[in-house]
Amino acid sequence: EGYTRVAICSLDIIPGIEYAYKTFVFNRYKTLFKKMSLGTPLMYWMGQEDQRDDIKDTMQALSTQFPQPAPASAVLLLAHGTPHPANAYYSVMQNRLNELGFDNAYIYSVEGWPHLDTVIPLLKAKDIKEITIMPAMMVAGDHANNDMAGADDDSWLSQFQASGDFASVECQIAGLGEIEDIQQRYIEHTKAAIDSLNG
Repeated sequence: EGYTRVAICSLDIIPGIEYAYKTFVFNRYKTLFKKMSLGTPLMYWMGQEDQRDDIKDTMQALSTQFPQPAPASAVLLLAHGTPHPANAYYSVMQNRLNELGFDNAYIYSVEGWPHLDTVIPLLKAKDIKEITIMPAMMVAGDHANNDMAGADDDSWLSQFQASGDFASVECQIAGLGEIEDIQQRYIEHTKAAIDSLNG
């Protein structure tokens, strides 16, 4: 259609497998255009070498959705997980939550590490009795509605309730994409990708 400048804007959360695929597509086709740019995922930079700390900013934005802290309560953040080395981002996310003072907020994942078996002993060690589970995913889709909060016996909500270890288990069904501060971060990343076309 005659376009000569193309900005690819990533809606990925971390630079995992999907972003690696986008990078491949970018490198494959960039020579076919006068200029092509590739934006970064929501969480890319970690504050190293004077870069911004996307992870801390994202955790701060996500924390605005946390319930009011109470004694013996915790928030569990359900991430997707990946076999890609970028799974290490979840450890950095946990670090930033702790730095921000959210010592009773825990990341766990569906398909990576840490998983729920990693987190449960931490909850028991702190004698946590009230849990709020929420997705740390772009949309509250199948994993949030079924794996996390489904009515089946194997959902995490059902397992927590059946264990008898917790007096209260609540689920928040809302994706990261619904948080205004997160939306603004994606806009900033998109603007950077577009601006680089003119750089």
